[in-house]
Amino acid sequence: MRAIQVYEVGGPEVLQVAEVDQPRPGLGEAIVEVAASGVNFLDVYHREGRYSLPLPFIPGAEGAGTVVEVGPGVADVAVGDRVGWVEIPGTYAERAVVDSSRLVPLPDDIGFETAAAVLLQGMTAHYLVKDAYPVQGGDTVLVHAAAGGMGLLLTQLITHLGGRVIGTTSTTAKAELAKRAGAAEVILSSAVDDLAGEVRRLNGGQGLPVVFDGVGAHTFDASLASLRTRGHLVLFGAASGAVPPFDPIRLAHGGSLTLIRPSLGDFIADRSELLRRAADVFEWVRSKALEVTVTGRYALSEAAQAHSDLEARRTTGKLLVVPDAAAIGRREETQS
Repeated sequence: MRAIQVYEVGGPEVLQVAEVDQPRPGLGEAIVEVAASGVNFLDVYHREGRYSLPLPFIPGAEGAGTVVEVGPGVADVAVGDRVGWVEIPGTYAERAVVDSSRLVPLPDDIGFETAAAVLLQGMTAHYLVKDAYPVQGGDTVLVHAAAGGMGLLLTQLITHLGGRVIGTTSTTAKAELAKRAGAAEVILSSAVDDLAGEVRRLNGGQGLPVVFDGVGAHTFDASLASLRTRGHLVLFGAASGAVPPFDPIRLAHGGSLTLIRPSLGDFIADRSELLRRAADVFEWVRSKALEVTVTGRYALSEAAQAHSDLEARRTTGKLLVVPDAAAIGRREETQS
C-alpha cells in the first residue's frame, strides 16, 4: 500500500510517499481503510522530533474510515463499521492498524471527512472548555489564533456556553472568519505593540479569567499579562515553538496565576471517556453549535505541502490528507 514515511526528522521535505507492507492486525487490533486523515500541529511535532516516535514512522494521528479486517479478541468493532480515531500515529496511509478499543463508531449522519476534521480538535476543545477551565456564562476569554482550525472550534464553543471571545489573528481576512464564528472582538496581532494592553482595553481595563493559548513562545508573555488576579493560562499547544523555561515566581507576581499544560490523551484515557467526549462533539456538530470548515484537501503526495501551508499560517479551518487522490477531484467537480 502507499503511505507517507518519515525516515528522519526535519522539515516538510522529510514526508515521503513510499510503498510499504500491508498492515496485519494483532491481538485486539483492527485494520481500517482510511478515507481521510486530519492534519494537525501534533503531526508537525512528530515530524520535527519534538515529540519523538521510533523511525521510520507513518505520520498522522487523526483519521476516519471503514474497518476491513479485525484481529483476535476484537469485540468493540466489526468488519464494515465506519469509525474514527485520534492520537494513534499512522493515518497518512491507505490503511492503518488501530487498537480497536480506541475506535469511535461514527453515527450515520457523520461523514468520514467531518469525523477526520473534528474528532481530535473537537475533543480537545471539549476538555479545554469543560475541564481545563470550565467556561461559565459571562466569562470573557482570550483565544489566540482564533481563525485556525482549533481557534474556530474554541470560539464557537465558548460563545455557545455563554462566554465572550476576544480573538487574535494575523490578517483582516482571518479576523472576519473569527467574527463569523462568534468572536466579539478580534485583535490583529501584527498591528499592536502591546497585545495585553489591548486585551485589557477591550475588557474595560480588567484582566481576563482565562486565556487559551495554542501558539506558545510568541504569545506566552502577553497571555500571562492579559490575566486578572487568580487567572488561568491554558497552554495547549506550541505552534510558534516551545515556551522557554521560566521562574514560577512569575505566576505569583502576576497575581497568583495558574498555568496548565494539558494533553488530550489524559482526558480520553479510558474508552468510556473517549466515547462520551466524541458523542458530545458529534451532537454539537449535529446541532450546529460546531460548524466544521474543511478548507484544504491534499493527496498523499501533497502531504509536505499541507504541512508547509499549516506552519506558514496560510490556512484557516481544517486541512485533510485524503489517500484516494481521485476522490478529491470528484468532490471538487461536485462542489463547482
